[in-house]
Amino acid sequence: MFWIICAALAGMVTVAIAAPLLRRQGDEAEPAAAYDLRVYRDQLREVGRDLERGVIDQTDAERLRVEIGRKVLAADRALQRAVSGQRSPGGWVALVALALLLVGAFFLYQRLGQPDRPDAPIAQRIADAQALYDSRPTQTEAEARGPQPERPEPDAEYTALIDQLREVVQKNPNDPRGLELLAEHEERLGNLVAAKDAQRRLVALRGDQASAEDLARLAGLTIEAAGGLITSDGEKAVAEALARDPRNPQARFMVGLLHLQNGRPDRAFPIWAGLLAEGPESAPWIAPIRAAISDLAWLAGQPDYTPPEPSTLPGPDADAIAAAQDLPPEERQKMIEGMVKGLESRLATQGGTPEEWARLISSLPVIGQQDHAKAVLGEARQRFSGNQPALDLIEAAAKQAGLE
Repeated sequence: MFWIICAALAGMVTVAIAAPLLRRQGDEAEPAAAYDLRVYRDQLREVGRDLERGVIDQTDAERLRVEIGRKVLAADRALQRAVSGQRSPGGWVALVALALLLVGAFFLYQRLGQPDRPDAPIAQRIADAQALYDSRPTQTEAEARGPQPERPEPDAEYTALIDQLREVVQKNPNDPRGLELLAEHEERLGNLVAAKDAQRRLVALRGDQASAEDLARLAGLTIEAAGGLITSDGEKAVAEALARDPRNPQARFMVGLLHLQNGRPDRAFPIWAGLLAEGPESAPWIAPIRAAISDLAWLAGQPDYTPPEPSTLPGPDADAIAAAQDLPPEERQKMIEGMVKGLESRLATQGGTPEEWARLISSLPVIGQQDHAKAVLGEARQRFSGNQPALDLIEAAAKQAGLE
């Protein structure tokens, strides 16, 4: 049905374009120059009659004949140009070009289009999405054919250290810190399957004590090892992370990705729209969501959706604390405490960037909460255990705050 409608529209447009060209080649209305020529000739005859009746003299008659004669010559030249234009082949050239365009469009559609594809009602699309979901490859199959990331060749010293780490973990398989380090460094080397296996063993070792972040990290490594595809193993890890913490943003992002991979933008859209509204803007999942959310909204049947503008949530930085120095001591303390507690509450409920965790760690000692800062430092180390640049930033803040 769709291609019939398109063909009909193309036909109407073709007729609208060709009609003026065809009229130009056929019988047109008389050119204006022909009418002018008849008028001027009638005027010449009228001059002769006026001269015979004695209305004008010979001098005036000659003057009028010269003036009208010039007009006759001009009209005759204009008539010749009009006749020549009617005989021009330019119209036929345009018609031939239009025909070639139509034929080319037809063959292009035959090659790239799908004229025989039936309409797909919502129920059929949902059934197709379910079939795609059910036919996913296993984790082993996905790992076998999934592309592995290209990483720079590590130096020999680093490789030797990782070999030692592997030996240590093999001798002490129940050491959580060893498994944690092994998962981190195997990922850094690009050995995603080995990193995933180490993280899986770590989660199994911690059992009920495994955090949502541990499980979300396992889900992420499982998906990466499968070349970005969320298999049943990856989906299970995501579900376990959400069972620990239903608000875990990384796990929710992966749920939305799962729906996208299986043809259900209607389910992915509300999840990703919620994450985008929550922020923070610096979270690693915000950039891919913001890049795709407009198209995703359209596919989900929400064409009027408008993404929220990027925003930076407030937190107590050095400038804010410095500005508080001009306040009376009691007000200054309350102001700083309020900012620090606001940042801590947001990080606890929504998560945040390594920079924000470092800011919190360095701010807590300012309000006299040295011991609490150490507890937050431990939580930050655990949260960013697989992110060495983030750990470096957090350790620098701890050193500056005197927490070593």
